[in-house]
Order: sequence, then C-alpha cells, then structure tokens
Amino acid sequence: MSGILEGKRVLITGVLTEASIAFHTAKLAQEQGAEAILTAFPRPTLTERIAKKLPRPVKVIELDVTNDEHLGRLADIVGEELGGLDGVVHSIGFAPQDALGGNFLNTPFESVATAMHVSAYSLKSLTMACLPLMQNGGSVVGLTFDAQFAWPQYDWMGPAKAALEATSRYMARDLGKQNIRCNLISAGPLGSMAAKSIPGFGELASVWDSRSPLEWDLKDPEPAGRGVVALLSDWFPKTTGEIIHVDGGLHAIGA
Repeated sequence: MSGILEGKRVLITGVLTEASIAFHTAKLAQEQGAEAILTAFPRPTLTERIAKKLPRPVKVIELDVTNDEHLGRLADIVGEELGGLDGVVHSIGFAPQDALGGNFLNTPFESVATAMHVSAYSLKSLTMACLPLMQNGGSVVGLTFDAQFAWPQYDWMGPAKAALEATSRYMARDLGKQNIRCNLISAGPLGSMAAKSIPGFGELASVWDSRSPLEWDLKDPEPAGRGVVALLSDWFPKTTGEIIHVDGGLHAIGA
C-alpha cells in the first residue's frame, strides 16, 4: 500500500534536532512516499548531521529567510534537485531574548521587527520563492502556537504568531486560484530547541498538565508531525485558511 504522500515533493524548513516537529515531519513524509529537501540556518552542518537519521538521504540547503539573495536562488536549487514542489513546510520562528520572558512592555521595536520578519513575514516570502515550482498547485503548511491567548513568558512571539495566522489566511485567499492551500498546525508545547530559548518555558507548559483533555507529552513531536503530513496530502483537497489544533484539546477548554 502506497503512502499518502507518494510522488509528492516537499521542502521542509526548521530541522534542528530530533525533538523538532520539522524532523518528525520529514521522517513521516519520507515514510509516506515523499521526496524531501531541507533548508537550514544558521548552521546547515547541524541539520546535515540530524538528517542522517532520516529514513533516506536528503539534500540540505542553506536558507536565511530574511536574505533576498538566498530566497532568490532557492527555486533554481530546489528545481535542479526535485524538478518542482507539491508542498512547503514553514517551521521557522525567532525572537531576540529581550522580546521574551516577561519583557513585553520594555521590548524595543527593533527586536519586535526581527520577530515579525523571521516568524511571520517569512511565510509569505518563503512561499513566493517556491511559487515558480508549484505549477500544479500544492500545500503550504506552517506551525503556530495558539495566538488567541496571551501566554506566560511568550511575549512578542504571541503577536508574531498572530501575524503568522493572519498571513496564512491572506495567502489562502490570494493563492487559491492557483490551487495552493495554506494552512497551519497549532501544536501544544514541546521541549524543542525553540522552546528552550523561551525563559520560563516550564510555566507556560505547565498549563497543559491541568487543562488538556488528552494527556500531553512534551517529548513527543510526532502527533504534530502527523498533522503537517496530513495537510500536505490530498486528503484535505478543499481545506485552506485553516488552523488545525494538535494540542490535546486544550484550545477548547476554558479553565
């Protein structure tokens, strides 16, 4: 029996460690039949080492999503490797330390601008860089952390994720005529490298201990990866502009 991504070609960003959602997305995508290519920044060698743990060898491209030169050459490099693309996974987020950890009211605009550029605007810029390769339509999937609420310690990453969610909706509007779907997975907290960069992350994650209807495991990124792979597949052919929660159901619980 073939996998649900059989014959698909996907670009996946953000593979930093085995604990990342992006790594598990790449692993599952390959197991489900996809050809994959990875991007990495700032240390492609780190991603190359982690990529050796995937089921099949995969090319790693250096990509700084704030660098127009990197974005400009992306389609040519990916095109030579895969010929085209059917899916793009945006697993990129960054905020300077002074934009996190309870410093919301004192964060300078320069740090806010960096968080917005890397974490939200890059969804648009990455997709547009890949667009020439998506002549037959496809699926763009990003990762968010529910921006309906103000979370402890998360500070300016919250507004950045809200901007990401709005960006995905507008992209769904404008790319639908090209049969390109744009959706997000809203995952619960995970003990990834990104999480470790948030001061007081444990306080945020502890919310799941008392409120999540389904038991939540901080060490298990696979459920979120499965959600990404499902949205990359043809099993959601008319779903776009959506946010699918893979958070143990916490988003539905008031207290």
